[in-house]
Amino acid sequence: MRRVILEGGRRLTQADLNRAGALPADVIAAAEKIVDDVRARGDAAVRECCLRFDGACPDEFRVPDGVVSRALDLVDPEFVASLERARDQIRDFHEREREQSWFTTRADGTILGVKVTPVASAAVYVPGGRAQYPSTVLMDTIPAKVAGVERVVMVTPPQRDGSLSPYTLAAAALAGVDEVYAVGGAQAIGAVAYGTESIPAVDKIVGPGNAFVAAAKRYVSGDVGIDMVAGPSEVCVLADASADPVVVAADLMAQAEHDPMASCYLVTCDPELPVAVEAAVERLVSQSPREEITRASLDERGVVVVADTLDAAIDAVNVVAPEHLELHCEDAMALLGRVRNAGAIFVGAWSSEPLGDYVAGPNHTLPTGGTARFSNPLGVYDFQKRSSVICYTPEGLLADAPATQTIAQAEGLWAHALSVGLRRRLAEGGSFDVDDVARVAWPETLRRDSPFVTLED
Repeated sequence: MRRVILEGGRRLTQADLNRAGALPADVIAAAEKIVDDVRARGDAAVRECCLRFDGACPDEFRVPDGVVSRALDLVDPEFVASLERARDQIRDFHEREREQSWFTTRADGTILGVKVTPVASAAVYVPGGRAQYPSTVLMDTIPAKVAGVERVVMVTPPQRDGSLSPYTLAAAALAGVDEVYAVGGAQAIGAVAYGTESIPAVDKIVGPGNAFVAAAKRYVSGDVGIDMVAGPSEVCVLADASADPVVVAADLMAQAEHDPMASCYLVTCDPELPVAVEAAVERLVSQSPREEITRASLDERGVVVVADTLDAAIDAVNVVAPEHLELHCEDAMALLGRVRNAGAIFVGAWSSEPLGDYVAGPNHTLPTGGTARFSNPLGVYDFQKRSSVICYTPEGLLADAPATQTIAQAEGLWAHALSVGLRRRLAEGGSFDVDDVARVAWPETLRRDSPFVTLED
């Protein structure tokens, strides 16, 4: 892991973090080409991509409902019970996020408010490459169901023999996924964004994936909704002298084993801790069945930040703006208010990040790559739309019409002023001549123009 020393008032910078940055241009170009092909040729393009990239393509993309439900009988009962516990706790947490429509009435009778409506359909992308992710099925499906989405579909790539993980299918059955399609990659994003002969389009696409999936989601954004453009997983551990270096090492490895591109950051104000943590990593990583992936991540993407004060360490954490932040510090809860940027915050030594990955309840689909500075975890709000509601009375119109007309005139929008002015005349009990409405739109009392301000003193 690379060492960064912050002393003498030096602050952490983005250049210190060794992040991969934006998606490679060749990946973006390839993903966009795939999406365009799927949009133009539908199922035929999807089949060609599946055979080319996954080495398998089922006769029918949609997985029969019976196959999905029978997956519950193919996995260990203890796994099913664990999924059920996770499902219930995830649902309980997200129930508290659901927003309701609301309305308020002004004294003049005007009604204003917000109408909250779920999107009609959503697609959940579930990776199936280096590992299987039944937890992602739960995390991305349950908020949609809580929001009231009528149709939730899952797209996930098959293995090279054409099979799908029974663990992933079992999670789909328990989460209430309505349709499952054995399609992955950028072609899956194109299919659910624009629809094909056998895969109907959706309104929103959520879920993590590889760089091609991320690039495809970014490309279709605007034509459909997306949650975020997710990058490799990352963790930042803020630790002081009270932290157990073996536990810290295990927590860093828990992210590193996801992907060679995963980023792991250790931030501390204890100069001796990094040595102990790195020694513990060496003792642990050789025992891991994912040693090669874990080592690659820690060697290439691991960063240790040593600050001279706790304040400087917290400042560094906010620069990292990590997907996952662990606070391995004495009185960790007292530090919570000083954390500005993090996707999920695990407070105290007992709060293992994998608990949040699987069963705690808050969502594990989180902003990566520093986007926690402005982004949120996936939630029910991602599947709900808000419509403003405006209902005026004559009294309310008369109160607001003069200001509306004045602003419309300043913007030079004559028909805007006319639209309100006609109603104003009627609300006052008057009438108008449709061939002579100039004074209705812009009364003589309003100024017609103003000189522009010069930039000279």
